Amino acid sequence: MIAIIKKTKYPNLLGVTASGLCLIHCLITPLFFSLQASTFGLRKEHLLWWQLLDLVFLVISLIAIIVSTTQTSKSWIKYALWSSWIILAGIILNEKFGILEIKEVVIYVPSIALILLHFYNRKYCQCTGTDCCTNSSSV
Repeated sequence: MIAIIKKTKYPNLLGVTASGLCLIHCLITPLFFSLQASTFGLRKEHLLWWQLLDLVFLVISLIAIIVSTTQTSKSWIKYALWSSWIILAGIILNEKFGILEIKEVVIYVPSIALILLHFYNRKYCQCTGTDCCTNSSSV
C-alpha cells in the first residue's frame, strides 16, 4: 500500500483528509454514542466498528507521514509531523487501553497540528529537484 501512495503526488492531501476525518470522528463520537444509546438502547460494545475507526485513521495518517517526510524539503517538518503523529497515536492507544486519565480535548491538538503541518508542507516544502530531499542543509 505504501508503494502505491509513494507514486502519488498527494500524500499531504491524504494526511489532511485522514487527520480531518479523525478530528470529525473524535468530535461526533460522544454525540453518536449518546444518540445511539438513548434511541436504540445499544451498549457501547455493539459499536466496535465505530471505535476501530480511530486505528484506521491512525494507519492511514502513518502512511501519509511516511511518504510526506520523504518528499519534503524541510527537516523540521519531518520532526513536527512525526512528533504530532506519535502524540496522536499515544493518546489513541491510551484511550483504548485506559492507561492514564487524559481529557478528551487533548486529542484535538495533535490532530489539528497534523492537518496544519500537511497543508504547510504541501504549500511550502515540496521537492522540485531530484535530490533536494537528501540535502540535510535545507532547514
